[in-house]
Amino acid sequence: MKKIFLITAVLASAPVFAAHPVVEELMTEYRAGGTAQFSAEQGRALWNQENRNGDEVRTCASCHAADLRKEGRHASTGRAIGPLAPSVDPKRLTQRSEIEKWFGRNCKWTFGRVCTPEEKGHFLAFIQSQ
Repeated sequence: MKKIFLITAVLASAPVFAAHPVVEELMTEYRAGGTAQFSAEQGRALWNQENRNGDEVRTCASCHAADLRKEGRHASTGRAIGPLAPSVDPKRLTQRSEIEKWFGRNCKWTFGRVCTPEEKGHFLAFIQSQ
């Protein structure tokens, strides 16, 4: 009985973050490309994937930090980048134009190409889970 109470208490105290309607809209559009489910774990793997761009090896964490709840620094300019996690900054992932703009810039900088809808969905699942 104590175990059940403890598990219930832990689950009740865990933060639950519903996806912003903009994220839901984007994920619905990305699913139209053929991906039934998006995975936070797949997003984490993409986030930490090393990509060679010329002489540099880049990851998303190169600028945004491995822990999305912490401040990052732009790898080239050194400029501070606020935490990406919606649990820290509730304004994250609320503006469609900003999400698409940063996917465009950051995918090209990190991967050397545009991200696929499937990759974007995995990224959103990962970021939303933070």
